[in-house]
Amino acid sequence: ILKINVDNPSCLWGRGDTQTEPHYHNMLQMNLFYQDVTQDLQKLKPKTLVEGMVCVVYWPVKKSWCRAVVERIITDSVSCKARCLLVDYGERDIVPSDQICVAMEKFLALPFLVKRFQLANIKPMTLQVFFDEKKAVPSSQWDSSATLHLHKLLQVSTQTEAMLIESTPDSDSIELYVTLDGLKFCVNDDLVARKYAYYSSKAADSSFETEMDPVTIQSFSLISSEILTPELPHRDIESKHCKNRKCYLLFHVFTCDCSLMEWLNLERLNVDTDADAADIVLPPNDPSKPIILVHSAFPVEPCSSLDDAPITDTLRRLLRRRQYASPTPSDCYSWSAVARGCHTVVISQNALEPLSYLAPLLTHILLNSITLHHSTSGPIAVLLCPGWEKVQAICDLLEMTKVAQALHPFSVDHGVIKDEAKQVKIPDNCLLLLTTPFSLVRLLSTHCFRFQRIYHMVLDEADRLLSVAPEQMATILQHFSKVISSENASCPQQLVVTAKKWSDHMEGLIVNHMPCPSIIISIPEEAALYANVQQVMVMTQQSNKISVLSGMLDLNPEVGQKTLIITNSCQEVEDVFKVKISKSAFCLKTHEGLTHKFDFVIQQWRKDVGPSTHVVLVTTNECLKSLGIRDATCVVHYDFPSSPKLFGRRLFCMVENFRNLSEQSTSKGIKSVLLISEKNAHHVVGVLRYLRRTSTPLPPQLLSFAEKLSSTREDLKTNRPLCSHLKSFGSCRDSYLCPDRHHFIPQLDSSVLPASGVIEVVPLYIKTASVFYGRILRKEDKDYDTMCSEMVSFYSDKKPGAKELLIDKLYAVQEEDSFYRVKILSVPDPGGRLFFSVLVRFIDVGKEKEVKSHQFLVLPECFHSLPAQAVELVVCRVKPADAETDWHPKVTRLISQKIRGLPHRAQAVLSLGNTVFLDPMVRVTTIPGLKTFINEYNVQLDILNSGMGVANPGHIDLLKTLCQETHQTSE
Repeated sequence: ILKINVDNPSCLWGRGDTQTEPHYHNMLQMNLFYQDVTQDLQKLKPKTLVEGMVCVVYWPVKKSWCRAVVERIITDSVSCKARCLLVDYGERDIVPSDQICVAMEKFLALPFLVKRFQLANIKPMTLQVFFDEKKAVPSSQWDSSATLHLHKLLQVSTQTEAMLIESTPDSDSIELYVTLDGLKFCVNDDLVARKYAYYSSKAADSSFETEMDPVTIQSFSLISSEILTPELPHRDIESKHCKNRKCYLLFHVFTCDCSLMEWLNLERLNVDTDADAADIVLPPNDPSKPIILVHSAFPVEPCSSLDDAPITDTLRRLLRRRQYASPTPSDCYSWSAVARGCHTVVISQNALEPLSYLAPLLTHILLNSITLHHSTSGPIAVLLCPGWEKVQAICDLLEMTKVAQALHPFSVDHGVIKDEAKQVKIPDNCLLLLTTPFSLVRLLSTHCFRFQRIYHMVLDEADRLLSVAPEQMATILQHFSKVISSENASCPQQLVVTAKKWSDHMEGLIVNHMPCPSIIISIPEEAALYANVQQVMVMTQQSNKISVLSGMLDLNPEVGQKTLIITNSCQEVEDVFKVKISKSAFCLKTHEGLTHKFDFVIQQWRKDVGPSTHVVLVTTNECLKSLGIRDATCVVHYDFPSSPKLFGRRLFCMVENFRNLSEQSTSKGIKSVLLISEKNAHHVVGVLRYLRRTSTPLPPQLLSFAEKLSSTREDLKTNRPLCSHLKSFGSCRDSYLCPDRHHFIPQLDSSVLPASGVIEVVPLYIKTASVFYGRILRKEDKDYDTMCSEMVSFYSDKKPGAKELLIDKLYAVQEEDSFYRVKILSVPDPGGRLFFSVLVRFIDVGKEKEVKSHQFLVLPECFHSLPAQAVELVVCRVKPADAETDWHPKVTRLISQKIRGLPHRAQAVLSLGNTVFLDPMVRVTTIPGLKTFINEYNVQLDILNSGMGVANPGHIDLLKTLCQETHQTSE
């Protein structure tokens, strides 16, 4: 079906049915993109309007965004508008400049749906009056009467067809046929017969006169607005031009007269049919409300860019150098709060980036002259990090800024050895201290007098701090409160809390230590946890979901309710809507195919609801952004969200009913209902991971099912190595996110290495304080020493360079006076470079390292036969102190300097694959002339004595238990 609009007989705009369907979905996506309330349309505004430019405009007739070409710019002293051709509809509209956006490239890849046509082989004539007669003469342009006649024909025709005569890039020439009361005739011929046109020299029909002489017109009247009569001249399409027909295009004529009742579809929407049409005319969705929760006891004016951000010029330049081009949505709000000295909680994706809170905090401290000139010494700000790695990273960052010269930041990270904290000397000019909760508590116990003017405290990754060190954090916060309440306090306190996740501990932190806080959360699913949204899980079969849904909603609640039912398809919207209508519920619906009804649905939804009223809206994921709903009281997940982000977006539709801890308010009984069926099996583990962070009772059958899924997921990791953290300490940091294997597989983990007895080992590469790579020494085994001497001898005469570098192939590399066998792990694309680095593994040492491409030597086949000598050696029963997940470089460096390259005697207690577990591992020295051995040191004890490690007595028991479970399962 083609839609046609008429400019004149030489300019018709049409759209074919063969074009419409393939483009339908893509056009919907474009409309949803520009309808997105989170989209900042100001950033999509064109810098200038130019005639001929392609853009996207808002068209009120369709209530949607459409592609258009600017034909003319209309300006006056008040406004700027543009006359635009809607290239997918063939319509023209005058569009205000504020409703014109840049056309994104992905929406221009599709061809325009409307094409230009002209009536073939005819040219215009016009009426000339000579005293007492009227004559039609050739003209350079079409009379308006001819255009009006053509428009009326198309308006009243029941069928319109066209035969393509000639195609050009600009337009197609056609013969147009219309059907009236079952009679079909050619419009081209009709215009000639009525003297609106004459045949050009290209006319194929010789039966019509081609002379250009004026013709006397006896009657020249327009067709009335009423329906055309059968007496209208027509020609039989079967008798004319049959030989040259190439193809037919079907047309469907449309007008601009929309049926309001049809558009509203009031009966199906079950709403008041007396609603005033003017009430439903709403402007395009306001994009000024981002998906971000801001609860603040004080008004927070967000910044819009780095230029107006409340930070110093030095920090502004630093941010730009680090490609921090513009503040994130959470930064825009949190920077204003932090720079004013307010208590601030920030939950955002970029919370792990220290600059996101350091820039406004340092600005506030530097501009607070009262604090800086206080008479007492000691830091005025403390930054707490969950581990030594983050402390070091922030210290390195501060060294890049000039603010360090004024604040003199100092980091403290000492061990657990008794009285070690007494040896720490905090400089008198230190204003900013960086440390961990464990280290700070130890400092407070010995240097409490140096921490009497802490007015600013930052909790970096607060969720981790409060979960791994709850007792230490309680002590620190208690001291912080005492400092602020003291009579000598000269500056208001400020607590800045940043994290990527909300935790229950933060509620107590806010209530007890953060009066009048500003809370900014830019992760919707975390905002729902903050709001304490009640999560309800309903187990059902996929085929029974609609009936279960029908019975669970109270249609006559004591308090007015607004329920949002979200599906994954348009068809499901229709199915659920029909059921709700049959239950006499006040139900609305919208999906991608009903975008023209968005404004009406929003207008109905926004109406206040009273007692015993329950408004239900059924929609899809794609429509959520455009609807901009924030006041729902219940969200029903008819289909599972495909990601946590989408899940959070759904829950955020209730944000106006979230509890507000800045005002100590409670939630308004809002809830989220998840319908779980067999179709959602692959989502269960992820959903339970989220729900475990809530107070939701979890169904036992769901937990059992999730456990089976997790086990199956682990079974699929047969190509992954055994988790290194599991081997090092007996447990994994996060088995859900860890890509490695956590189950033993006998075929992969069986070992020929010693699993018991005393062995002699030589550590050659120290990976961490408790994990090394080295060799197991055997008296009868001299093959490796022989090979090393032969390699030295071989390469002393010649050093043939490798011409081709291949993955998994063996080569030789020289380091100092020794030669080592290496296997290439990966080869980068040289990109035309002569020299580049290649990642290799030293198969007899165990280390992985990048080696320059020109350093590779050909390894003769005679040196390939000896198996790789490197064995992984794990010292048991020790782990990092202070709940750290990795060893501090201090202890790793200490152990490396002590043991590397020296033979040690060890007790093997377990072996898995290429790994031997040792307990203990000692350095043994023989006294010359005597058969006496002396233990110089014990590696485990040295780790504990460093203060950076603690005992881990259950290490081997955990590993052996896992081994036994695997054997029992296999049996």
